[in-house]
Amino acid sequence: MVSTGNAFPFRVGNGGDELRLGVDDMCFACGEKNPIGLKLAFRFEGDEYVTEFEVRPEYQGWAGIVHGGLLATVLDEAMARLLWEKELNAITGRLTVRYHEPVKVGERLTVRARITKDRSRLIETEARATNAEGALVAEATAVSMGV
Repeated sequence: MVSTGNAFPFRVGNGGDELRLGVDDMCFACGEKNPIGLKLAFRFEGDEYVTEFEVRPEYQGWAGIVHGGLLATVLDEAMARLLWEKELNAITGRLTVRYHEPVKVGERLTVRARITKDRSRLIETEARATNAEGALVAEATAVSMGV
């Protein structure tokens, strides 16, 4: 069994060992103790879960442009953390990302996530990333599985 601060128990596989979804501050996206992490900070604005993400040079893929996988990570984190904050014991089962325009190094994005459908074992969420001008640069949907 894994024991980490605030945690949700779940079993892995048929008759598997119990594990816990937990927080130990080492999450790549939001962990305060992760020395190479993004250290995203979140807040609620109504029913949306919001964070800001500044694209630093070490986050690029092509020269001067954020790596798409890193942007997908930020979108996924916003949706997954939203479920955690709502005490919904779930993990991402499917993630779909659509990129609308390249994001340049130095840009600051606002990411907003919300729950679109809660069907008990399956929870659907969406997240949108906008630039300082309010233009949509990327969006994602996820189906998370209750565990």
